[in-house]
Amino acid sequence: MRRRTMIVAAATSLLPVVGSTATMAIAERDAGAAAEARLSSRPQPSPMPKSAVAPGLRPLGLHPSRDAYLHVPAGLRPDRPAPLVVAFHGAGGEARQMLDVLAALAEAEGFLLLGPDSRGATWDVILDAYGQDVAFIDKAMERVFAEHAVDPAHLAAAGFSDGASYALSLGLSNGGLFTHVLAFSPGFMAPARTVDNPRLFISHGVRDTVLPIDRTSRRLVPRLEAAGYEVAYREFPDGHTVPPEIARDGVAWFLGQGR
Repeated sequence: MRRRTMIVAAATSLLPVVGSTATMAIAERDAGAAAEARLSSRPQPSPMPKSAVAPGLRPLGLHPSRDAYLHVPAGLRPDRPAPLVVAFHGAGGEARQMLDVLAALAEAEGFLLLGPDSRGATWDVILDAYGQDVAFIDKAMERVFAEHAVDPAHLAAAGFSDGASYALSLGLSNGGLFTHVLAFSPGFMAPARTVDNPRLFISHGVRDTVLPIDRTSRRLVPRLEAAGYEVAYREFPDGHTVPPEIARDGVAWFLGQGR
């Protein structure tokens, strides 16, 4: 697996662990992986259940208030690997923010859509350092991989605003897992390391006053291209938003790309 020089390094920290020596060793390993933004979950060749799963949106039941939600499109065949998009909301938001943007496209195009809630007001590395959110996302993806056949050649990190920054950062840190990144109006990128070669779709409004384009995407895209990444870049005449046509373009690009 080819590694690149880091674009931006993120600080790391360990999560507290308790329990037996064996449990502590596992917890320390998992906490260390989370602090380094490493996702360990992977699509399974023979996931369970083998029968069809009821379509629609459901919580995964991983947390009583800040959960993760999975949208399963109607007509999804359990024996046929489906694309998966893991979508990250903006600051102060919740999973529904990105689910509302992408759910109709997931239904029309037949891809699984996973929306986790951040552990805090926004994503861990933006507040401090990688850790709790990485661990929670890994657990949510592990659940999806255990229950659904996922196409490892079409697995995307997506997000808007802070969620777009997080999708870029986590996607570049886990290029061996994420094949694509869809970043709608990102502010920055802070990968813990850069691994493999995920393809990137970045969009930004030219009238964005929250994350002005000249300070963000117009700086990020040239840096990524100079580092050798394939970037599909779209500017649009609007502000801090995800226009429906931009969301459609991003999904069409994702589903149309081979690995």
